[in-house]
Amino acid sequence: MINEPGEAAALRAQLKHVYWIGGGSGAGKSTIARRLAVRHGLRLYATDDVMSDHARRSTSEDAPFLSEFAAMDMDERWANRSPATMLETFHWFRGEGFGLIVEDLLHLPRQPGVIVEGFRLLPHLVKPLLAEPGHAVWLLPTPEFRRAAFESRGSLWKIAGETGHPQRALDNLLERDRMFAERLYEEAKVLELSVIEVDATTTEDDLAARVTEAFGF
Repeated sequence: MINEPGEAAALRAQLKHVYWIGGGSGAGKSTIARRLAVRHGLRLYATDDVMSDHARRSTSEDAPFLSEFAAMDMDERWANRSPATMLETFHWFRGEGFGLIVEDLLHLPRQPGVIVEGFRLLPHLVKPLLAEPGHAVWLLPTPEFRRAAFESRGSLWKIAGETGHPQRALDNLLERDRMFAERLYEEAKVLELSVIEVDATTTEDDLAARVTEAFGF
């Protein structure tokens, strides 16, 4: 997405007011982002909320994996492929549409600051945009925490239940998400970016405090 050193420097300057919360599904990103936005008077940009818009704004040339995914039925997406294949071919995990996130952020006023959150924030894509390394953190849930979070929201079977093989699809989704969280952890560590692991002992207050500390608020 960023081709020249000068372009990267310009984007860092334009986005220095942005704080990034990435991570695995079910980790509490949205909850913590909302809480910190209210507490510190920041604007909230939730990447999940603009996925449909970004899909519409994408073409088969700049988002080939999205195009392939859109052509599949629910069984083809979630039940009939291995978790590893699902991980490697899922468009948002490939970074498709990330440029549209940046485009949206550049169109927002610079005051107040912005907290952007969502699983689409991949460490290797965010790192070049950071004026301050501490402006980004990734929340990574344990598999047990993720499943409990989905169960508490009543969304555990939301996708899997729309397939012809719900249990297989659920198992695939949970394993895919486990592998995705593991990949995020390894990538963030290599890039020396902040990671917070979220497990059953982590309270919302604890997590908010740790993200606040990571951001230096």
